[in-house]
Amino acid sequence: MEGSSIPHYLIFLIFALGALLIGKYTPGIVQLTINRFMPNLGKEITNNFISPLTKPFQVAGTFILISLSSVWLKEYNALYSFFNPLIVLAVVIGIAWLASRLFQQLLRIYGIEIIRKSGLEADELLLVFETIVNVAIGFIAAIGYAQSQRFPLTGLLAGVSIGGVAISFAASKTLEQLFGTVVLYLDRPFIPGDYIRCSLGEGEMYGRVESIGLRSTKIRKAATGTLYIVPNNQLANAGIENITRGKKVMVLLYLDFTKKLIEREKALVQQVVKNSTDSVFGIDPGSTKIAVFDHDTIDQSRARVTFFILGSSENSIQLRKRLLEVANQSISKELKNLGIEFYLQEPNIYVDSPMTM
Repeated sequence: MEGSSIPHYLIFLIFALGALLIGKYTPGIVQLTINRFMPNLGKEITNNFISPLTKPFQVAGTFILISLSSVWLKEYNALYSFFNPLIVLAVVIGIAWLASRLFQQLLRIYGIEIIRKSGLEADELLLVFETIVNVAIGFIAAIGYAQSQRFPLTGLLAGVSIGGVAISFAASKTLEQLFGTVVLYLDRPFIPGDYIRCSLGEGEMYGRVESIGLRSTKIRKAATGTLYIVPNNQLANAGIENITRGKKVMVLLYLDFTKKLIEREKALVQQVVKNSTDSVFGIDPGSTKIAVFDHDTIDQSRARVTFFILGSSENSIQLRKRLLEVANQSISKELKNLGIEFYLQEPNIYVDSPMTM
């Protein structure tokens, strides 16, 4: 727009508004691109990665477009110097969030299957690995942002290391508490609102976590209602029983068969389902109940399967639900090999159940 009488800041605002509108269609644009160049994998990629991650794609796409629009602010040095670092930061955070969610989907869709085919057990180590990768993504994003803003990383790291040595001698007790805070935030044995029981120096304590601070955690004692303040380094080393997270989720599945099963086939169904569910990590052992019965009105049979999934957090519950999907595929394959065809009623029914104390 050389020679245009429109001020460049106004052009930036127009492009930024356009970025907000176009950014909403980023998932569709990515989907069309994949279908164009990889038509055979387009549907699978869309179902597994694009549709579940609509929001991260929209956020990343919007901030990238706004960043491209910021070129119109370069002639306003003060304004550009103020807004550009903020825009770049937003782009880095958006891309890092998208990368983290993409890796999570990749791990839970393909990683679990690869691990099971290797004869290994897919368990909570997947969540630990996921956390490590997220930390790595965050670190790379921070380094990338620092490089884009020309921060002197070498001098900064050297200064931090020298300053860290000096501080460690002057405030070792405070640093111990801060490291305890880091452990609590990474390991997440509890969150504010959880009821916990822990053993401290003066005995056992039971109460509700009010807040987790930089140096200490506030716990409201159940019996007296008083507020107990515990240094985080003590909690990081203490045995903690989390009452709130001690829950299990009841799963209810219905398998509708295409014919009426004879007694031998019913026994095979019970055996296959029980073997498949018992092999899934996180299912309460011995909780699987299978009932195979005939319909009253149609010449078909139905199986009702119930069992309990154990989990300590939402992520672990989601992981076990994904493992259950893999088990469903295994059940379907085995029964088809036996000449028994069925279709699974969707969606699966999940009911939260409190843990018996």
